[in-house]
Amino acid sequence: MGVFEYQALNGQGRKKKGVLEADTPRQARQQLRDQGLSPLFVGLAEQKRKTSGQVFFGGPRLKNRDLTLITRQIATLSRSGLPLDEVLDAVSRQTEKKSVHRILIGLRGRVLEGLSLAEACRQFPNAFSPLYRATISAGESSGRLDDVLERLADHLEKREEIRQKVQIALIYPVLLTFLSILIVIGLLTYVVPEIVGVFDNLDQELPTLTRWLISTSDLFREYGLIILLLMLVSWVSFRLLLRMRKFRFTVDKTLLRVPLFGRFLKNSNAARFTRTLAILSGSGVELLEALRIAGQVIPNLAIKAAVEHAATKVREGGSLSHLLEQSKLFPPITVHLIASGESSGQLDRMLENAADTQEREIQSQTAMLVGIFEPMLILLMGGVVLVIVISILLPIFEMNQLVK
Repeated sequence: MGVFEYQALNGQGRKKKGVLEADTPRQARQQLRDQGLSPLFVGLAEQKRKTSGQVFFGGPRLKNRDLTLITRQIATLSRSGLPLDEVLDAVSRQTEKKSVHRILIGLRGRVLEGLSLAEACRQFPNAFSPLYRATISAGESSGRLDDVLERLADHLEKREEIRQKVQIALIYPVLLTFLSILIVIGLLTYVVPEIVGVFDNLDQELPTLTRWLISTSDLFREYGLIILLLMLVSWVSFRLLLRMRKFRFTVDKTLLRVPLFGRFLKNSNAARFTRTLAILSGSGVELLEALRIAGQVIPNLAIKAAVEHAATKVREGGSLSHLLEQSKLFPPITVHLIASGESSGQLDRMLENAADTQEREIQSQTAMLVGIFEPMLILLMGGVVLVIVISILLPIFEMNQLVK
């Protein structure tokens, strides 16, 4: 049975799109007619993606909250003993999002063709990460797919919770920064020229600070759009340069040396690494394969290179904790817990503890960084406004001295 995408007209002449399952295109068209629709196009979902160019980009994507929800639903229904194709069908009927429905129908179609769930997930690489696919494969191999899905759902929910907390913590600083920049630009572009204009007819020389302020204001008024365009071009160029591995490696390594922020990056990457490794190891994935996949989920290339080097040495018989300690890129508590897990034979549990510890550290560091950033930004903006006010008042004070 295949999965077909269609375009059809309903009784009111309105175009309708969707997906359905059928053995042949003819059967699919008959199903549409039975529903009172007039088919315009019926084709395999794979063909539709190829014509739209989605294969090049890896297919449709899933938001983290959608992936978490369907994973939890599949785990619950699998535990009840339903066949996998019926589970996927039931979950696809419950979702209201067309993109999610299309992916679930695609998975079901491939399962009906005889593929495993992990192999079916590989057909949607942008929707299901290597961690997700490897964990599913291990669960199917061990016969504990429902337990593995529950573990995945817990991981995704925790990751979404941390992401939301970080986003909420950053809302106020981001808004404050944006409004502060707008206020300064408004002062320099509109307010300062009007006030300083009264000094144009004075024969006396203006103070140095006032002249600097006038020059800055003129620069913003005359070349503001050019400056904005140059900033945009610089940002786009920087983003393009980040696609070069050598340049990005240098940037990532430099960021790790930044005070406070570097420590935050190390903790966040360590948390992602240990959590991924714990899930894979606990699901029965071989340690070397788990290390390879865990390295892929690390965004910082410098830390990723350290993990890849550690994986190579572990293959030769080295100790994972000792190799991570040598890199000096992982927090000591993480290295200590991994070492305890290796010596006690409870690496899975210690990796979970290390991930929990690092995630709590990330939340506390986020709160600390935000707490430091907010007063520093207020002081900075207060200093800028103070300089503007003093620059305006200095000529007035000098005029009063001349009058006396």
